[in-house]
Order: sequence, then C-alpha cells, then structure tokens
Amino acid sequence: MNIGLTGGIATGKSTVARLLVERGAALVDADRIAREIVEPGQAPLAQIAAHFGPEVLLEDGTLDRRKLGRIVFADAAKRKELEAITHPAIRAVMRERVEALERERPDRLVVADIPLLYESGLEALYEGIMVVYVPRDIQLQRLMARDGLTAEEADKRLSAQMDIEEKRRRADYVIDNRSGLDETAKQVERFCLEKGLR
Repeated sequence: MNIGLTGGIATGKSTVARLLVERGAALVDADRIAREIVEPGQAPLAQIAAHFGPEVLLEDGTLDRRKLGRIVFADAAKRKELEAITHPAIRAVMRERVEALERERPDRLVVADIPLLYESGLEALYEGIMVVYVPRDIQLQRLMARDGLTAEEADKRLSAQMDIEEKRRRADYVIDNRSGLDETAKQVERFCLEKGLR
C-alpha cells in the first residue's frame, strides 16, 4: 500500500512521518528531494538562478533559501514560476523512489510526504491520502515560533497553501495533531492496525 502524506506548514507532518517509519513504513520525502534537486550542479538550480537572478545564490553557489522565499511568498506569480521549475523534477524523483520501494517490498507501506500534494493535483497517484491537521491559529503560532517569522510573514506562507480545513475535508485519513505527541501516536497506531501494517 502507498499513501500520500500531507497537511499544512507546521501541522506536524514530519512527526507523523517519523511515527509511521517507526512502525515499518518506508518514507519518500518531497522536501528532501526538493533540497537535492537544487544542490550545485543540478539543472533546477541553474534554471532558478537564470530565472530569478544570481542574487538568489550564496557566495558558495548554493541556493539562498531565505532570499528566494521572500521573493516567492510575496508574489503568487513568482511562486508559480518557481513551481514550474521545481515540481516536475520533484515529481519524477518521487515516482521513481516510490516505485522502487514497492518493488523491493510489496507488503510494506510506502509513505510519500508531499506538503503541496493537493495544490499540485497529485492525489490520484496514491491509494489514499493522509492529512495531518491542526487548526489554522495553531499552525500560525507554531510557524512563527519554528521559523522566527512575524505574524504577517507566517500568514502569507499559510495563505500560499490550500486551507487546512479543505485538506481535512478531502482526506481519506486524518491525524489530528493538536493534542500532543501521545495522542498523535495513538492515532497513527490505530491506522496501522486497521490496515494490518504491524
């Protein structure tokens, strides 16, 4: 079985992914792949620098994520331009890795952690979609604390994604992550037991 794992910024996807891996799942992480494809020498990084200008690169040739983030989160059109460069490359690598893991062990759950799963229209690629949920006000507080953002900066980032309530409505499985790690772990355990993944 494979599932797409999503949610919103600062809802706790990484925590849920770790809990699933602890229970035997294999993980393919879109954020990790997104970092890999913009390493020096990779084609998407060269395309980003050509499109947004050399000022989005640090002196050592690596991507200046903060500078690029300020550009794309302030302008929806620029964010779409960035996604047009990165998303096809991320999707191709994700698909290769999920298929390889399924061939390797067909009995194992494969989890594809994709923050922008719904926004990218990828739900049909997976047997089910799990959404990690917290209400928007908690998302905002967690994001500000985690990334040192102002309320305005955090709100812009949340507004760049589909509303968390809409993601929850569309989900096949919901993990409510507002009540602490123990409660979240119990929900993950129930999902694994129901799917016979122990």
